[in-house]
Formats: sequence, C-alpha cells, structure tokens
Amino acid sequence: MFEVFYRFFVLGCMSFGGPVAHIGYFQREFVEKRHWIEEGTFSTGLSLCQFLPGPASSQLGMYIGYHRAGYLGALAAFVGFTFPSFALLTLAAVYSAKLGDSTVLALLISAAKLLAVVVVADAIWTMAKKFLTDAVTALVCFVSAAWILWQTGLVAQLMPLVIAGVLGWVFIRKPESVAPKAREGVNLTQTVALFGVFAALLVLPALANGSGLISVFNHFYQAGSFVFGGGHVVLPLLQPLIGDAVSGDALVEGYAAAQLVPGPMFTIASYIGASMDGIHPVLGSVIATLAIFLPGALLLFAVLPVWQAVMSHHKFAGAVTLINAAVVGLLVAAFYQPVWVSAVHGIADIVAVVVGFAVMRKFNISVFWLLGGMLAYVVASSMI
Repeated sequence: MFEVFYRFFVLGCMSFGGPVAHIGYFQREFVEKRHWIEEGTFSTGLSLCQFLPGPASSQLGMYIGYHRAGYLGALAAFVGFTFPSFALLTLAAVYSAKLGDSTVLALLISAAKLLAVVVVADAIWTMAKKFLTDAVTALVCFVSAAWILWQTGLVAQLMPLVIAGVLGWVFIRKPESVAPKAREGVNLTQTVALFGVFAALLVLPALANGSGLISVFNHFYQAGSFVFGGGHVVLPLLQPLIGDAVSGDALVEGYAAAQLVPGPMFTIASYIGASMDGIHPVLGSVIATLAIFLPGALLLFAVLPVWQAVMSHHKFAGAVTLINAAVVGLLVAAFYQPVWVSAVHGIADIVAVVVGFAVMRKFNISVFWLLGGMLAYVVASSMI
C-alpha cells in the first residue's frame, strides 16, 4: 500500500496534460516498467472507466491500485495521485495566487505539455502493437478516432465502444479469455457501493438545507455523479449547482489554476471549495474534493466485478478485441486534440517531440530526465 501511494504521489507531482496524458503515464509506469498489471487487465479497466461518469484517469489509477494492493491500494493510489494538485489548488485559493503571472511556471507548463505529447504517443504505440493485430482492428481504431474528432459529447464518446463491442460479439469468435476473472468475495462490496451511490443522491438533497457543510458536499457529489468527459465538463455543471456561494471570478480562476497544476482536473473542486463563503477554506476544499471523487470511486467498484465477469467470458472475447481497438482510436483522437494542438506550435516543437519519443523508446529513461530536456529546450527557445 505504501509503495502504491509513493508511486502515484510521484506521478501526481508531474502528470501534466490531462486525463489522456495520465493514461500514458500509468501505462508506461505500471504496465511496461513495473509490471504491476498486465496489458489486457489495464485495457479492461480503461474501457470500463470510459463508460462510467467521473474522473476517468483517477478511476483508472484506483483500479491499478486495487489490483496491486486491494482496496487499501485503491485508496492509496487516489490519495497519492490527488494530493499534490489538491494541496496546490487549496493554497492558490487561500492566498489568491496569480499562477498565470509567473514566467518560470509558464515555461514549466510548456515543457510539461511537450512531455505529455511524448508520453501519450508512447502509450498509443505500445497499445497499438498489442491490440491492432489485423486489418479489422486497425479499421475500428481509425473509424473510432475519426468519429471522435468529428463529433463531441458523451454519446459520441461512448458510441464507438458500444458499436465495437456489439460487432465483436456478433462477428468475432475467440476461445480464450482476454480479461481476468473477478476477485472472490466482492459481491457485498459491490452491493454496498452501488446502494451508496443512489442513496446519497436521494438523501443528500433532503439534508442539504440543514447544514452548510452538507450542502457543499451535496453540490459536489451531484457534479461528480453526472459528469462524463473529464474535468473540463465540471465547471459548467458546478456553476448552476453552487449559485452565489462563490463568485464567478472564483470559478474561472479555479478552472485556469487547475490547468496549471499536475494531476486530475477534478481538483478544480479543491479551489472552489476553498473559495466558498462561510466555510473554512481548508475544510471546504477537503469536503468538495472528497465529494466530487466519491461517486466515481463507488461506481467503479460497484460495476467492476460484473464488468470483469462479462469480459472474461469466452463468448465476449471478440467484443473485447474490438473494444480494445476502439479505445486505441479514442486515445489517438485525444492525442491530436487537445494534447498535440495545445503543445506543438511549430517545426522546432515537432523536432523536440520526435527526439523525445525516440529517446524514450530507445533508452527507456525516466520521464523526469525527459522533462528536464524539454524544459531546457523551452528555455533555450524563449531566449532566441
């Protein structure tokens, strides 16, 4: 458990680039480098997290922690990965830090974005070699990527996965199991988690008028229960829920600050919770952060046993094959927009990314060294 916490804490301190980049970091660190989890098990969790509401990358981190050290491992993964951005955004709200005014920080963010391009490209390359094994899977990947680049929204994101699963189930037959069996003895946990999600949605609104803290928890819990598509969707959902409890400037500042720190975008709740009127900033930040992440975690462990049981059944091996191909397509689409578009702005940036990718594949060096190299490039570019 302590090892899980440490490894995710390190990633939480440097994982810029949003959820797609986080998936790349996880794939490289825990599948390729440390072998905590097999590629097939990783892809099973990734596909599940794409279907569920909540922070997909944080859910995937909890999934990895669970496979490494059980439920305590899942908790350690969540705390380790979330704490750096939680702490930074809470401090930013308390002291009204103007993060965007720092030239040094701007250079660091530019370097981190270029590093995210390299890491996501590495993850796509690795997963493509494993899951795109023939013309059919390559076609599914291409069509999925093209569809996501053309369409936006929840339905557009889920449609390639659903269609790929149906086509794979109908037309592809594989005798082997491609996903792990569900762990023994998790049925009670599954029931309690699923009951907890819906009970909280029903009970919290009724209790919210009696306490300011319960009201804050209720608002952020509702947001975490219905957000698909990552942290960028949290802000428009939170705005009508919170009302006049915070100023409009605090919402915008929180959104901007969340993009300047590593870790999950859902920690925008930390900034907003610390900015709410009538509540101690640290207490408000803690409550808001826990509330917005809780429903996604409960749903993950409520659905996981069923998902694993279905995906490990031999009749669904074909469905898993095409779902994995579609997941690679989703990553390809997200690699272009927003990862590539937000980071690469010229020929020199392309050269830096290509060199970084080649160095990563050839020498398998730590991403810390790559971040140092990208930072040196960015600093040198700014001086020319």
